[in-house]
Amino acid sequence: MLNIAVKAARRAGDIINQASRNLDLLNITKKSRSDFVSEVDKAAEESIIGVLCDAYPDHAILAEESGISGNTEKAEYQWIIDPLDGTTNFLHGIPQYSVSIALKHKGFLNKAVVYNPNNNELFTASRGGGAYLNNQRIRVSKRTRMEDCLIGTGIPFRDLTHVEAYLEMFKDIIPRVAGIRRPGSAALDLSYVAAGRYDGFWEIGLAAWDMAAGSLIIQEAGGLVGDLEGNDTYLESGQILAGNPKVFVHLLQIIKPHLSKALIENQRAVKKIKRIID
Repeated sequence: MLNIAVKAARRAGDIINQASRNLDLLNITKKSRSDFVSEVDKAAEESIIGVLCDAYPDHAILAEESGISGNTEKAEYQWIIDPLDGTTNFLHGIPQYSVSIALKHKGFLNKAVVYNPNNNELFTASRGGGAYLNNQRIRVSKRTRMEDCLIGTGIPFRDLTHVEAYLEMFKDIIPRVAGIRRPGSAALDLSYVAAGRYDGFWEIGLAAWDMAAGSLIIQEAGGLVGDLEGNDTYLESGQILAGNPKVFVHLLQIIKPHLSKALIENQRAVKKIKRIID
């Protein structure tokens, strides 16, 4: 299944690379404030779904542009797809975007692929099988002192409900670390944590397709992933914190005091629903 996911990611990458040469000719639609979709997103997604459905016609799918398809209640497998994570970067010619594909089996993430078509970097993982970058095993960093750490983040841009809480987190983290980066593709950011390029990462307001593949890659690289309270409801809540084990704990201690009341209530509601479902 991982090989099929890689095949699908590379085909989507070919479509993205070809389109990147003629950005001024693309048709672009605004989904919501600061949230864009191009014909490339749709073409890449159709290509991915085509490859996956040809190989596994009974699998369900959750994709950013086309939503849910297949029998999600009966299907043991569900693919979670972001055909172009970092669309705004892509549309501005900034070479920081990726294809993200994850597979859930009976509710648990099982396979993951994050592909950067610009430099042909392919991050992969299988549950229990480790994480890899272009077939070379990767592990999270070993840094333990926050002042030595480089931390990734994503600034809220769709829903600004919790922007004040986010800014307080940002201000508290800045003086404690070596630096903070915000490149603009959450799937790649999470993969960079897995590869030890970042020591930690946090973001608010993501969707499952932004996080699914990258979160499994981190876990298989020896890192920890949770929501902003340290729980496992990040795919449902859209709030994620990740890092090597030491940095994860340090970041959690810094971030938790700044959680807004609305954000905490949202986290608790998600956890309640998850307990009911489980």
